[in-house]
Amino acid sequence: MPTTTRLKITAGDVSLAATLNDSATAKEIVRALPIEAGANRWGDEIYFPVAVVVGEENPQEVVAAGDLAYWPPGRAFCIFFGSTPASTGGEIRPASAVNVMGRVVGDATLFRRVRDGDRVKIELA
Repeated sequence: MPTTTRLKITAGDVSLAATLNDSATAKEIVRALPIEAGANRWGDEIYFPVAVVVGEENPQEVVAAGDLAYWPPGRAFCIFFGSTPASTGGEIRPASAVNVMGRVVGDATLFRRVRDGDRVKIELA
């Protein structure tokens, strides 16, 4: 039975729970916790650099609202909650392929309240 790691994500005034899968990418993120950074917005995505270096692991070019991912080219943690500038139709498309490593529990669209530069903290729940 795979283990599930529970996280708390606080960004600006938004705080939501999340779960990580049992991928190698997720395990590297857990080793780096807690993570604190300034938010960058790209459409309905928040991303920020992390001190983790992981190659592609089952890379995905389209993700779902609420997905948590690692973007290998930017060494960044990504939270997706809607369309990005690269999206077409109803899809959610990262800038390039990402390693999906978990999901937000609850309404990820609450992250729309987060602005560039707001503090983001990711920690074990």
